[in-house]
Amino acid sequence: MDWLALVALAALLQYFYFGILVGRSRTRTGIAAPAVTGDPVFERTFRVQQNSLEQLVIFLPAAYLFAHYVSAMMAAAIGVLYVVGRAVYAAGYIHDANDRGKGFLLTVLAQAVLVTGSLFGALRAIL
Repeated sequence: MDWLALVALAALLQYFYFGILVGRSRTRTGIAAPAVTGDPVFERTFRVQQNSLEQLVIFLPAAYLFAHYVSAMMAAAIGVLYVVGRAVYAAGYIHDANDRGKGFLLTVLAQAVLVTGSLFGALRAIL
């Protein structure tokens, strides 16, 4: 579970960094809070942060459930794929909204494996 804890912390630190990017983008573009529109690069940076929050809600519990029911080391390895996927997603999306697909695919694949594995593991434990 220690490796998974490190990966979970990496995901949280990554999300924190995305928040810093939004703040920097606000400063560069002059878009004061609470506004969230007005500059395309700022809007994409903001969407990276918001979408990443939406994905964390799935990733974190799924990773810990997978670790409990299947394998902590596998959960950590799949979690690394998730964190890499989020980084690829962020870099692509901030550059151009159409470049977010590869990172999104990595994120969704990691989450699908974690959720599916957790479900089967929980059902196996019950039955």
